[in-house]
Amino acid sequence: AREAPIAMSSIFMAALRPRAASFRTARVLSARAPARSKSTAVEQHVHVHGGLADADRIFTNIYGEHDTGVEGVLKRGDWHRTKDLLLLGREWIIDQVKKSGLRGRGGAGFPSGLKWSFMPKASDGRPHYLVVNADESEPGTCKDREIMRHEPHKLVEGCVIAGTAMGANHAYIYIRGEFWREAQAMEKAVAEAYAKGFLGDNACGAGFPFHVYVARGAGAYICGEETGLIESLEGNTGKPRLKPPFPANVGLYGCPTTVTNVETVAVAPTILRRGADWFSGFGRKGNTGTKLFAISGNVNNPITVEEEMSIPLKDLIEKHAGGVVGGWDNLQAIIPGGSSVPVIPQDICAEVLMDFDDLKRVQSGLGTAAVTVMDNSIDMIKAIARLSYFYKHESCGQCTPCREGTTWLYKMMKRMESGEAELEEIDMLNELTHEIEGHTICALGDAAAWPVQGLIRHFRPQMEERIKAYKAAKGMVEDESSDPQKQFSYESY
Repeated sequence: AREAPIAMSSIFMAALRPRAASFRTARVLSARAPARSKSTAVEQHVHVHGGLADADRIFTNIYGEHDTGVEGVLKRGDWHRTKDLLLLGREWIIDQVKKSGLRGRGGAGFPSGLKWSFMPKASDGRPHYLVVNADESEPGTCKDREIMRHEPHKLVEGCVIAGTAMGANHAYIYIRGEFWREAQAMEKAVAEAYAKGFLGDNACGAGFPFHVYVARGAGAYICGEETGLIESLEGNTGKPRLKPPFPANVGLYGCPTTVTNVETVAVAPTILRRGADWFSGFGRKGNTGTKLFAISGNVNNPITVEEEMSIPLKDLIEKHAGGVVGGWDNLQAIIPGGSSVPVIPQDICAEVLMDFDDLKRVQSGLGTAAVTVMDNSIDMIKAIARLSYFYKHESCGQCTPCREGTTWLYKMMKRMESGEAELEEIDMLNELTHEIEGHTICALGDAAAWPVQGLIRHFRPQMEERIKAYKAAKGMVEDESSDPQKQFSYESY
């Protein structure tokens, strides 16, 4: 006999743990504080968000210190009464995810509950599919692989819950080809879930089938785009599709499909168990929850750490990454959300919050929350030129602005790196980025353009100095002529 579905207000809500004192302080401060401008609003939160208590961490084995097998995860609370969550129905699951404020953790930050609700409510005979994007290819990003290596059952359980919310009975986990150990860990977790009855024709004993398949990609960055991933999963070249139709209507094998990120799916079971209010209590409004941050570059302790959303960037680095090598004053710039988001200089880094809205305010983005720290030893022009090469190399070549534009972008950036350019070419370079941005089928064109835009926005003086130094070294002198073509000439002329 089936157990009766449990009410959230009884057993699950009783399991809520007390919040950290920092959050309680935040609520008191926000209740008393008068309306402020954006700049002072940042100051208001500098000492509030962050300092996530261990009791509030979703990923309790992110460093692999405990057993990753099914028996170990059962002791830590995974798969706890999953059947009861499933029996509460897809509408309830979507409603809870919406109330939690969870936004996609793969880069775009789209509200997850809303995205899941786009799947058709009634079947027209076609199966529904959940596809988990585990093709973690953004340079600097290393959070999803930690989940797959050390918390694989969280992802598998999340697939069952998210899939149920979408009316799906099948989930595909698409892992990039280089993630060999991660794929092995996922395949082991899936096999254990089948052996325990969590997957199969009567998943978790809830009375309906659910199956999970692990598929491996070939390492192409473009397959991180949802329709490119679907094409690859179908056995085709990974080239993004035109939209509409959107995957929720015509996706994998022509059927309704939702493609979502590893971390987004993995946190869903904990949100449902502990309650939407618990999760939404972290971070600022519209930027709620906890988040995995991957910190690398010129820091004393590179790390992937779970923290509260809206934590100040400076606090995140100093508390968890051991600070910048040589101290905070040695910081030059930070890429806050993976290689595709614009770089921000030290003065902005000192006051910005790590969430979607505040990073957007400073013309950057949270992206995948891959924080790449660069101190004063880094040649910023060379660093961004290297990113330009990456995007040129990874372009699928389908769209002319991306195929041709990324090549031009890289060639111009290499000349900017050496200084073999004219001053007016900086504006031409900026114009080129805007001709690429927003003119392609997928967002790879935007990803190629934004790092260069960030460089010009904040480090234009360095670019100008490089050009002048090159000309001085070559014996070229500046002409006062207003004609750009005559600004420089050789002394011998």
